[in-house]
Amino acid sequence: MLLKILVLAIAAMGAASAQSDRRNCESSCGNLNITYPFGSGEGCYYSPYFLVTCDRSSGGEPVLFFGENTTNIVISNMSTSKSEVEIMMFVGRDCYDSSGSVGLDEPTLTLTDFRISAKNKFVAIGCDTYAYFEGRRGGDQVDGTGCMSKCGRDSRLTDESCSGVGCCEVAVPEGLQNFEMTIFSVYNHTNITDFNPCSYAFFVEQEQYNFSTTNLLDFENVSKMPMLLDWAIGNQTCNQAKDKDGFLCKENSKCDQDYGGPGYRCNCLEGYEGNPYIADDCKNINECERQIHDCEDKHICVDTPGNYTCTCKDGYSGDGRKNGTRCTANQSTVIKIALGISTSVIFLFVCVTWLYLVLKKRKLITLRENFFKQNGGIMLQQRISGDGSSQNQAKVFSIEELKKATNNYDESKIIGKGGYGTVYKGVLSDNRIVAIKKSKLADQTQAQIEQFINEVVILSQINHRNVVKLIGCCLETEIPLLVYEFISNGTLSDHIHNKDNLSALTWDIRLRIATETAEALSYLHSAASVPIIHRDVKPMNILLDDNYVAKVADFGASKLIPIDQNELATLVQGTLGYLDPEYLQTNQLTDKSDVYSFGVVLVELLSGKMALSFDRPEEERNLAIYFLFSLKQGRLFQVLDERLQLNEVPSEIIQVSRLAERCLRVKGDDRPTMKEVAIELQGVLASTIQKHPWVVSGSNEDEGEYLLKELTTDYESTHGGNISNASSSTFDSMSKHTILPIASGR
Repeated sequence: MLLKILVLAIAAMGAASAQSDRRNCESSCGNLNITYPFGSGEGCYYSPYFLVTCDRSSGGEPVLFFGENTTNIVISNMSTSKSEVEIMMFVGRDCYDSSGSVGLDEPTLTLTDFRISAKNKFVAIGCDTYAYFEGRRGGDQVDGTGCMSKCGRDSRLTDESCSGVGCCEVAVPEGLQNFEMTIFSVYNHTNITDFNPCSYAFFVEQEQYNFSTTNLLDFENVSKMPMLLDWAIGNQTCNQAKDKDGFLCKENSKCDQDYGGPGYRCNCLEGYEGNPYIADDCKNINECERQIHDCEDKHICVDTPGNYTCTCKDGYSGDGRKNGTRCTANQSTVIKIALGISTSVIFLFVCVTWLYLVLKKRKLITLRENFFKQNGGIMLQQRISGDGSSQNQAKVFSIEELKKATNNYDESKIIGKGGYGTVYKGVLSDNRIVAIKKSKLADQTQAQIEQFINEVVILSQINHRNVVKLIGCCLETEIPLLVYEFISNGTLSDHIHNKDNLSALTWDIRLRIATETAEALSYLHSAASVPIIHRDVKPMNILLDDNYVAKVADFGASKLIPIDQNELATLVQGTLGYLDPEYLQTNQLTDKSDVYSFGVVLVELLSGKMALSFDRPEEERNLAIYFLFSLKQGRLFQVLDERLQLNEVPSEIIQVSRLAERCLRVKGDDRPTMKEVAIELQGVLASTIQKHPWVVSGSNEDEGEYLLKELTTDYESTHGGNISNASSSTFDSMSKHTILPIASGR
């Protein structure tokens, strides 16, 4: 009792002295700023428990005195606003070697004006560890808790995981005034002393420690850990202490009514900062200078003691705050502003309109010239300038014409997308229906520009009934456009691969499509002014009109072959399943590459199957290989399209199958030319028409007679005989090959 009276008397004297003159008090020790109610020196601290002793012999270490039976504790940080002090608390340990225990240290701590903060956690480290603590929370009430940590040599330890394997942790109860720590090992760390000789236990701030697996061995070098203590003034509440001498909450501060004690705490009022325990130290915060206000950007912030106000400019009223009534213009001001804005807008509109009319034509011309050059217009002019005839030159459309034709490229007008662009259906002003291709040249690389110009030049040189006709192009846009004749009946792929298509192509129509496609490719290879290799022959690039007339399309990957060259070295381009294997290996492109691709098309017409499909069994995935194998095994019938509804294999199908086999030979030199393929197919088709004149699917009888006459003339001019002698000409060459047996069942 005498000791308590003495402590209170000293505290009162210290408080009074500190308020009167703190000029002789030390303000720092080492890296720590010391501020009241803590202090170093006579009359500089609130009570003996707030005395900070600066141990300069160890380089300036600030320590707190917690009682005669407690070792002085080093302070690492303190806060008057949070009423917290951070100390470096000792780590408890229980160590062993092969002979047994070699050291036990179980630290304790007893507090008076301080409490152990609930922001700490209690941690135990070790593979044979049980640690707990007990403490009082006012009166004689004893509380405690702890945890156990186990592990072995083969345990899976994880950094930052303190769940009981190598490390465990528990929360600290709030308001403890003291603690006594107990550590022990169940098996004395037997058989694990080489990698974990000790058990450790300590209090630590929750954010200041994360477990590491190396701690099991290297933690012996750690003697202290940062621990938080809460503090308060005396043992009276705010209401009990505020009217008594020695009350420490000074000007511009308040007593914290939310703190539940024991004792009381002081805080600076809102809008002030500093130490509330020192007279006149809670200073006003200038929110305007620090930009921590909510005044509207265009209005003025005025600092006031503990707060600020927002003033509106002349002609405005309100509180000027973003979250308040803001500043609104007075009626007269609104009228003036409206008149000013209206006048300015009218004047600006007149100026802009005049300037727009003056510059529009010049800017439009410049922009179109830039796009024209960017899209290879000069290159196109150079490529076609050598052609003195104008009949093959494409028309150059304006951007307005094509926008109108496609309803500004509406998505509903899209009829196809490919590797080189998107195709739209459009209607020109003269009511012609066209297909407009928008190329993918957004990045404007030189290779893509050349690709686009290549397609224009190639198509402008072609004049064949079975090649899609180029009508024109547009170079005035960032992405250049091509305009083709519109082919209404989709692609060959749509008809032979769409299983839901009720109007499946008959064999006679398929044969005619194959013949027309071969004639078109033959024309490209041998009859065009400069030989052209298509390089991407496939059903997707063969279009059909309403009468199933074939039109070869998509020349984006094509190559012009100089007359004095038979092959070109190029980067491999094309579609898997149709690529010439010889071209794929050598990069040498020849007209026989198109022959191989056409052979795959023939097989698709015969089988109705896709060239490459991973949905089929492995041996059937590549259609060309599977077809050749089936033909060799005499099982042609099982490859044929079931929709042909054949009970037996007609001779025409056998002839076309043999032709496809020759087209698919690995060596290009072993394949026929496209011209030979076309002639042979003409012979097969002419023979079919002679036997079944109704197979011609032209629009009327005259057209069928014309086609029969034309095929007969072409064939006889090539073979020097009439169609009745077909078996002694072209078909004689086929008779030299043994006809493999054909499976009779489906």
